Amino acid sequence: MNIDKQQHKAVFIKPLNTLRAKVGYGGLNDNILNKAEAVLENNAVDFLPMAETCLASLMRGIEQARNHVPGENGEALIARMLEPATDLKAGGAMCGYPLVARIADKLIQFLEAIAEPDKDAIEIVLAFHTTIRAVLTGRTTGFDGKHGDELVQTLEAACRRYGRWCGPGFVRACGPYRCWCRPCW
Repeated sequence: MNIDKQQHKAVFIKPLNTLRAKVGYGGLNDNILNKAEAVLENNAVDFLPMAETCLASLMRGIEQARNHVPGENGEALIARMLEPATDLKAGGAMCGYPLVARIADKLIQFLEAIAEPDKDAIEIVLAFHTTIRAVLTGRTTGFDGKHGDELVQTLEAACRRYGRWCGPGFVRACGPYRCWCRPCW
């Protein structure tokens, strides 16, 4: 039997983009962008009161994790510490405290990598808290060069000693007898 196959071409239907029709095309005016950049560069906001609020919130999260009831959701406990850490990272970057932003970034990476806040993890978070407080007390703006690098490297080493954390660019892989960090691909 010889059956002729008809070739059907696909029909592409372009849907209406009603949102684009309402908003229009184009970007922001260069003048508006320059004004926004000038406001950010000439930022005179005092970061310390906001940072103190974030550190107090982080300490409340640490205390809740220390005194948690068995069976309490570990992710919720971590989230209570994660939120002030993200605020510290953002505020430090915008208000001229890049070292605070770097330290808070490492804290965020650590908190995102742990499943349950056990005693050792809480001690590491407390070390981050103490370090950020010391940087703010010294009003260390800028990266603080070699000293700042040493602070960040010391905190990273504490996270690696914890054993359940892998640095950026690595993911935790576990076999039947041990776990290790492997590169993300």
